[in-house]
Amino acid sequence: MHDEFLCHVTAYGICGGRRVGVPLGTYRAPTLALALWWLRDRAMWMAERLDPRPGLGHLPEGALTPMADDAPDVPEQLRAWCADPDQQENVAEELASGRLVRIVTRDDTTEYELLAESVDAVRMARTQPRRRGPRRRMTVTNSH
Repeated sequence: MHDEFLCHVTAYGICGGRRVGVPLGTYRAPTLALALWWLRDRAMWMAERLDPRPGLGHLPEGALTPMADDAPDVPEQLRAWCADPDQQENVAEELASGRLVRIVTRDDTTEYELLAESVDAVRMARTQPRRRGPRRRMTVTNSH
């Protein structure tokens, strides 16, 4: 059983013709339950900032505009991922097995990534010869 997990949240975009990552948070979770909690918490944190509720008072009048009907709804995708017990169980199983988990969603300009991996698996990988193989990716699908 893997006992400690590194969790990261990053937004990627293009700046000056180059792909640039902006770290949005990192957490070293002492348990699997806390790793899952942190990933859900950060997903909801991003959703609230990308799609704030009108009338909260901290936004100037006219700051919010409606999205195009065909635009990817990243906040809704993140909220749906958080609320899906099957996806949460899948992430838990992957992490408990020592596999890296990458949850990705994107809109027209930005890719949002939630990443988690076992500290033990990272340590073990450092002692093994490098091998190339597919990395496990879980993608939040764009539904538009």
